[in-house]
Amino acid sequence: MGLSSRVVGGADGPVERVWVAACDEPVDFSSLASARGGLGFVRVGGVTRAHLRGPIARASTLSSPRGAEYFGADFRVGAFLPSCPPARLADHRDAVLPILPDGRVVLGGQAWEMPTPQNVDVFVRHLERVGVLVVDPLVERLWQEDRPRSVPVRTAQSRFARAVGLSRRTVRAIEQARDAARLLSGGGEIADVATAAGYYDQPHLTRSLRAFIGHTPAEIARGEAFLAL
Repeated sequence: MGLSSRVVGGADGPVERVWVAACDEPVDFSSLASARGGLGFVRVGGVTRAHLRGPIARASTLSSPRGAEYFGADFRVGAFLPSCPPARLADHRDAVLPILPDGRVVLGGQAWEMPTPQNVDVFVRHLERVGVLVVDPLVERLWQEDRPRSVPVRTAQSRFARAVGLSRRTVRAIEQARDAARLLSGGGEIADVATAAGYYDQPHLTRSLRAFIGHTPAEIARGEAFLAL
């Protein structure tokens, strides 16, 4: 089987999704580009590691050992920890969080009980309540709609880059590629998907998916595995 994953929780407050994954044999896999940072936890050989993750601008190949168990929470766009700007964590430059002998994890200068897949969303919401994690409302507006006229262009660009770690243009390109990949994995024809996802033509679709998904449209349509962790 290799590596398998599933979403176990949907959007709630600053959390976009909660996910779990497991690996029953060593495997290489494609890690998708992603505009969302988050918290990730991995347990291998009885040892747990906690990572604060940033955005990923391009797909890359990662490896997972046999017996690894993963879970985590992806932040919604605009949610971030001011003490660890997303740009500093981008492209797998994770902050590996200290874990105390009693199992508590240190984040934001405080020691917290280690979360589980069942309560990691509650953990993230608590980080927001105490101010360790913040959500920039302007970034949410910029993500969902055009820039408000009252906000200067430079201010909008600066706020978005600070909260997300990528430019708005790059984020939209990543989301476009992920949408196309979902359509292809759902059985869509390549030509139809190129049009539906807003690409100029099939070569444009192919270049985008290679960059952000790590597979060609044909590979995705055939069901070759890809996974974002």
